[in-house]
Amino acid sequence: MDFFSMLCCVTGSDRKNQGKNDSKWRIFSLKELQLATNNFNYDNKLGEGGFGSVYWGQLWDGSQIAVKRLKSWSNKAEMEFSVEVEMLARVRHKNLLTLRGYCAEGQERLIVSDYMTNLSLLSHLHGQHSAECHLDWTRRMNIAIGAAEGIVYLHHYATPHIIHRDIKASNVLLDGDFKAQVADFGFAKFIPDGATHVTTRVKGTLGYLAPEYAMLGKASESCDVYSFGILLLELASGKKPLEKLSSTMKRTITDWALPLACQRKFDEIVDQRLNGNYVKEELRRVVFVGLVCADNRPEKRPTMLEVVEMLKGNKEKLVVLENDEIFKSSLVADSSVEDNSSEFISDEKEQKQEIENVKV
Repeated sequence: MDFFSMLCCVTGSDRKNQGKNDSKWRIFSLKELQLATNNFNYDNKLGEGGFGSVYWGQLWDGSQIAVKRLKSWSNKAEMEFSVEVEMLARVRHKNLLTLRGYCAEGQERLIVSDYMTNLSLLSHLHGQHSAECHLDWTRRMNIAIGAAEGIVYLHHYATPHIIHRDIKASNVLLDGDFKAQVADFGFAKFIPDGATHVTTRVKGTLGYLAPEYAMLGKASESCDVYSFGILLLELASGKKPLEKLSSTMKRTITDWALPLACQRKFDEIVDQRLNGNYVKEELRRVVFVGLVCADNRPEKRPTMLEVVEMLKGNKEKLVVLENDEIFKSSLVADSSVEDNSSEFISDEKEQKQEIENVKV
């Protein structure tokens, strides 16, 4: 029995147990997807990443889809494709991208999902929509909480639990109402029951990688928490995770934000495109939570369940948070990092390629 036959068996019972409003995935024919995307026409291309290209399409019933097409077939690419399909088929949550189906004909490998009208968070913070400032403060808070709740599902309610391993702005997609959906499960890993971590090859994006994962390959739920902390600071400030200081040195967003947070200079942290239109208490909350999530010490990071509580205003946890020693010392010994981006998958250059070439 091949992978896709097994997938149908594994997820068949799950699909029967889904609620009436849950989408059901199916197997698409190559011909159907060629018709939907005008034979993968360049004008339909939404973006490109390490996996391949993503195309906009429209099915016979008028529904809009995004079709992720494998760049070139290989055993390694086949495995990553299989992992992503299986992950997407297993998860059902309002803040996780829903699998519509897949196609595996010959050497063509395609993943079909709903088309997200407002593209990605990255496109609004740093890409083609960044100057338009569609993200007011209310939307940013809703995106932060929504994305966090999606990750909570992966860490605490999926069976088995799942580590995403690539939480970043380009993998937070936004629907027509700017509701967040966490996407791209190509690097995701299952966590066996009772395991604290899995040791694996390092994949992800420089600037979002937890230090213990980047150095030792130890992936755990806490690594996703670290990445989410970086995402929170990025969402609040509008700054990129890494800022170039010279041709060989970069400054992390945590090293920039921490001293300002310690001095309570939140007006210098907040995205200036908001023109002062934000809720000060919520901004303070987002910054503090982001910095604690991005602590270099995994044992000091909260769980994603705690993150959601704090973002929603759990005052008891926030009091403990503000008194944390992280705000009395430095997150890292050095305020800059060596530029070794070539060692990682999907660095800034690829993010720019993924998003800034996106077409509406």
